[in-house]
Amino acid sequence: MLPAIQADTSTVYVIPIEDEVERGLQAFIERGIEEAEDAGAEAIVFEIDTPGGFVAAADGIARLLDKTSLKKIAFINQDALSAGAFLALHNDEIYMHPNGRMGAAQVIDQAGNAAADKANSAWLASMKNAAQTASRNPQIALAMADASIDLPELGAAEGKLLTLGAAEAEQVNYSQGTVSTLDELLSLKGLEDATVVTIDETFSESLARFLTNPIVVPILLSIAGLGLLLELFTPGVGVPGFIGLTFLMLFFYGHLVAGLAGYESIVLLVIGFGLLIAEFIIPGGVAGFLGIAAILGSVLLAGGDLKTTAIAVLIAMIVATIGMVIVVKFFGKRLDLFKRIILTDATDTAGGYVSTTNRPELVGKIAQTVTALRPSGTIKLDDERIDAVSEGRFIDSGKDVKIIKVEGSRIVVRELEKQEEE
Repeated sequence: MLPAIQADTSTVYVIPIEDEVERGLQAFIERGIEEAEDAGAEAIVFEIDTPGGFVAAADGIARLLDKTSLKKIAFINQDALSAGAFLALHNDEIYMHPNGRMGAAQVIDQAGNAAADKANSAWLASMKNAAQTASRNPQIALAMADASIDLPELGAAEGKLLTLGAAEAEQVNYSQGTVSTLDELLSLKGLEDATVVTIDETFSESLARFLTNPIVVPILLSIAGLGLLLELFTPGVGVPGFIGLTFLMLFFYGHLVAGLAGYESIVLLVIGFGLLIAEFIIPGGVAGFLGIAAILGSVLLAGGDLKTTAIAVLIAMIVATIGMVIVVKFFGKRLDLFKRIILTDATDTAGGYVSTTNRPELVGKIAQTVTALRPSGTIKLDDERIDAVSEGRFIDSGKDVKIIKVEGSRIVVRELEKQEEE
């Protein structure tokens, strides 16, 4: 058994690692570690119960754990799967609940399939290094992330990822003991009299974790994009623009609280909107183009992970465009806000409009020019005045003409020769 920590006036900080591992969690853990360091804590207990999460976030949290000089103890209260297992390996000691599990750490893409070789290779190297740094068997860590590694004695036959239970983990030195409660762990470490400080998420941190989730981000940007597009094409309405701005501000709020966005991204956003307003005042296209580019740049800058944010922006642009088409096509004529961009009037008979009718019966009729035809003008047939054109020659007014062709609304006439009149 490892020696107990002296705890005359010790302080132990407890930081939970719960739910999905994402960038918002990283900001919360960073705050907790900083508070523990400022307080001169004897140790930090990371109480882990997570199904895993995103590789980039797990890597960022692991760097925070490696950076601190405080003693780090992982208490796997239930599950440390996938990214959770990786984070547990970055602790100095690991303790597990009797029903705890640790492992199943293969990298999965967004479609739910095994990641490409390049990403998986980097992840395997990270798992191996984390185990070796803490003097643990690296082959076991690799078996958690690579189904091709065969460890049948631990329940990881070829084709199956390794997941350790509490007893198995203790057997292979991946756990220093099995405890049912945090108090039992503290007692085991000689810290039963220590002052325990539990770091809880604030409301803003919980909201930021939700808003910075890689699944939520494209939704926020899609609604923001659709709202701003509708406002752009229906200026003065206000409601779509208000909704779009609200969701865009939620995106920036979450990333600011999570520590992913700096104030430079907000400045760029303000500049972008300023350029868009300038476009309405001084049209020309240049200011509008630069404004859109500035807004997109601010979003990419605020996202932290450029690749992930770029994918989210692309998804948002596609969804917003499709949404705009659907709204205009199916609801445009029913909503007053689209009257500025959609022609709803119809030139029908009920509105007093009459389409041109073909009049072939006029061919061969004799009429008289009311005005000169140069080559178009007016002729009179009986008591009806009709617009007509000559074959190309000038025909003076008061001349007799013969209708020789009718093509819809186009009536062609020829001046009568004397012999033709006789």
